[in-house]
Amino acid sequence: MLRTQILGIGSYVPDRVVKNEEIPFLDDRHHAQATKQTETDDAWIQQRTGIKERRYVTEGTYTSDLALEAAKRALADAGVDASEIDCIIFGTLSPDIHFPGSGVFLQKKLGIADKGNCACFDIRQQCSAFLYGLQMADAFIRTGTYKRILLVGAEVHSHSLDFSTRGRDVMVLFGDGAGAVVLGPLESSDARTGIMYTKVAADGTGADYLKLPVFDISRAPYLQYDPKDREQNKEMYPYMDGKRVYVRAVREMNLATQQALSATGLTWADVDWFVPHQANLRINEQVAALAQIPTEKCLNTIQFFGNTTAATVPLTIDYWRQQGKVKKGDLIVSSVFGSGFTWGAAVFRI
Repeated sequence: MLRTQILGIGSYVPDRVVKNEEIPFLDDRHHAQATKQTETDDAWIQQRTGIKERRYVTEGTYTSDLALEAAKRALADAGVDASEIDCIIFGTLSPDIHFPGSGVFLQKKLGIADKGNCACFDIRQQCSAFLYGLQMADAFIRTGTYKRILLVGAEVHSHSLDFSTRGRDVMVLFGDGAGAVVLGPLESSDARTGIMYTKVAADGTGADYLKLPVFDISRAPYLQYDPKDREQNKEMYPYMDGKRVYVRAVREMNLATQQALSATGLTWADVDWFVPHQANLRINEQVAALAQIPTEKCLNTIQFFGNTTAATVPLTIDYWRQQGKVKKGDLIVSSVFGSGFTWGAAVFRI
């Protein structure tokens, strides 16, 4: 039976570490000022989010630049040359430009744009993008459509955050980073190999509770605001109804996780690691408690990297692999939740 396996994994984060203590003094170019720009502090941030630090890119860095570094590491880990990739699936909410999608820019930077045999898909499921992409890749490989798929989640959040007290609830959460996996076919009758299970879902009635409204195509012209006007320029920045998102994220991630175990016949004794989306440590702690996940099996990196949206799942797996905790062949359950609302869960071996 043809199945899908993860051949390699890689991740990348920028060099600049931004600790909570710096956040109150940063302006919108990430430059430290002598006086506070935002009313917040380390205790306020950690209490609400569990985040201690995050990474920021330098000006002039594209999302596809981060994706490229993660992709190169995943390819090296898989022992696969970039020329062998016949499909790229790129998940991000912070594309290089409005269009075309970032997949073609990554393809060009990998040096395979002129080969003519690599399809590029750009998906916009935000924090759920990696699992949405994993389901796509699994279907493509099982049907023989593609044989070597590069699945990437990458984000540059720092350039589009509101560095002020008005924007702090969202601003303190996000960091920049990328994660990637290379997937390929595996002939096996063992149901517990490769990608065992994926299920994703959405509820568009929650679309307005977490969004970036600046690109409103119903307007003529569609960028119709004064960026210097504090009331108008709030459209430049992400909006979040934090309470609604928190409650719904806990509910859907818990249910999706339990459905994944039920569908695969697994118990937590069979699973090596639980890797949730890294939106908020408090959400992950709640999900773990409700789904009765052993604490020692829960992997988090939000403390170090913040929310890197589409990158969080592969970035977390690769980080703990580098620390010697996660090993080849480990069985992972992952659940995610993001704007849209979108969510899902997957069970797979790395």
